[in-house]
Amino acid sequence: MSANKSFSTETSERYSRALFEVAKEAADLEKIETDIKSFKSLLENCPELKNFFSNPTQSINNHNNVNDILSKKLSFSKNLKNFFSLLIEKRRIFFVSKIIDSFLKLCSKKRGEVKASLISSKELSETELESISKDLSSSMGSTIKFDYKIDKDLIGGLKLQLGSFMI
Repeated sequence: MSANKSFSTETSERYSRALFEVAKEAADLEKIETDIKSFKSLLENCPELKNFFSNPTQSINNHNNVNDILSKKLSFSKNLKNFFSLLIEKRRIFFVSKIIDSFLKLCSKKRGEVKASLISSKELSETELESISKDLSSSMGSTIKFDYKIDKDLIGGLKLQLGSFMI
């Protein structure tokens, strides 16, 4: 284990890599990525569900019952349902948010996308955001995906961060 990574980060990355490889082998990557995004949205909008999965005192049986219901309602692929069952059996389901984030980063990386943080002093239109993304993508040689925020405290202009590079 790396000296500067926590146990939860290291474990989450291992599980996300395993899911990524299984999905790639089964030619199911796009479906699983879509399913993961809908599950992530559900976790973000339903704190009760997030707390349920984060609670180590819940029984494996309860977690599996909820997994079965969610898998059926959200039409999860068989591989994703089995993956969540594995996390439950190994008592790693409370890492699910970190695993999801790590998995989505792997999917973005496979597509050649680079994540960037863009902060502006005023709201930018979709056209302006697309133009900035296109210009940066062509100069960087890969697709740029923005985490866009507005900071009214900025006097003017933009702040752009690509990894450790800040403009």
